[in-house]
Amino acid sequence: MLINHSNDACSQIWPTPWHQSGFFHQYLHDGITRQVYINHVKSNKPCLLLIHGFPTSCYDWKPLWLTLAQHFHLITLDLLGYGLSDKPSNATYTFSLQADIIEDVLKHQGIKEFHILAHDYGDTVAQELLARHGQPNDNDDFDIKSTILLNGGLFPETTRPILTQKILLSPVGFLVAKFFSFKKFIANFNHICYQKVPVADLAIHWQLIQHNQGVDVIHKVIQYIRERQVHRHRWVNALQQYPQPLRLINGICDPVSGQDTLMRFEQLIEQADTIALLETGHYPQIENPHAVLVHCVNFWRQHKIIPPADAEQ
Repeated sequence: MLINHSNDACSQIWPTPWHQSGFFHQYLHDGITRQVYINHVKSNKPCLLLIHGFPTSCYDWKPLWLTLAQHFHLITLDLLGYGLSDKPSNATYTFSLQADIIEDVLKHQGIKEFHILAHDYGDTVAQELLARHGQPNDNDDFDIKSTILLNGGLFPETTRPILTQKILLSPVGFLVAKFFSFKKFIANFNHICYQKVPVADLAIHWQLIQHNQGVDVIHKVIQYIRERQVHRHRWVNALQQYPQPLRLINGICDPVSGQDTLMRFEQLIEQADTIALLETGHYPQIENPHAVLVHCVNFWRQHKIIPPADAEQ
């Protein structure tokens, strides 16, 4: 249980049940203990790992959470540099590090088999996990039973960063980050989302970005865009070679990774399973949670991951 400290810079968000129900996991990295925020719903059902995107946090999954908990043992986390987790100024925020942290969390939770639901930045974390554990291996610590991806930069050639991201990537990114404001955050969100998100909800996301001086490291975190180009072959190959059920659910009105990404997925992934969401942008799980749930549940039922509807009556 998280504790509400009146002098905490993020105290405005603590009353949300989401944050009060979580806990912190200690991860040792380069001799330094880092804290990452975990939220979960334990049950004897199959385990679903949810991995969030940039620049938000696992709070992105709240619109789906209660319904998903009917079908799965849920676990999610704020990746390092995000949300309530630590945001060290001297860290190199690589996808490999984020995957290492997830593996450490899963081991501490005693989880070996799991399914993935990922979005945006989380898609590439998922690709790294698939590159490590996507093939059947009796000696492997983990078995990824299925994967669903939402809008994200799966292919550098079809991903179009917005202007703010390009500037943050530049040599003056650290200076620009200091002027990143709630007003600018709202403008960027409205640009990438087809369905407008209520300002009150965006305020919570913004508080989570600011927590632990997060704006001061956002120019470091966003270097992931370059990393995707360097490791494209590894991460695309992880999708192509993955033998388990795989689906892409894509909001095609997304200016960053919309219809072009969906079409590229269909070109490169054999027997591609894709869902195009109309009138939906970059954050399907926030903009159109009902449709995302419908297509996720249908996928899991199709592959006998969860029981059919009549068995749940």
